[in-house]
Amino acid sequence: MNIENTESQMRKGLLELCILGIIFREKEAYPSDILEQLKKSNLIVLEGTLYPLLTRLKNAEVLTYRWEESPSGPPRKYYTLTKPGLKFYHQLLASWAELSDAVNHITAQ
Repeated sequence: MNIENTESQMRKGLLELCILGIIFREKEAYPSDILEQLKKSNLIVLEGTLYPLLTRLKNAEVLTYRWEESPSGPPRKYYTLTKPGLKFYHQLLASWAELSDAVNHITAQ
């Protein structure tokens, strides 16, 4: 078996929760800041993975964004959680806590 593939699948499964957690904590977030925070936590994510996920979450009305002019380039999109997005984030947190507790219970030695 290939451990890298399994690790990748586990990370992908938690990526939404991590991204929403960053946006929740920061109140709003620019994609490159999200990538930087994920990288600092050893969750390396490529732009080609992040942007489609942000678009999917926006289309699902979990996120919204605002444009801000940048003095050094094109305007920037800053993402925030919507009210349904905040509810979804808290549901994901509860699911993660339940799953994490179950796995820790099963694998405890």
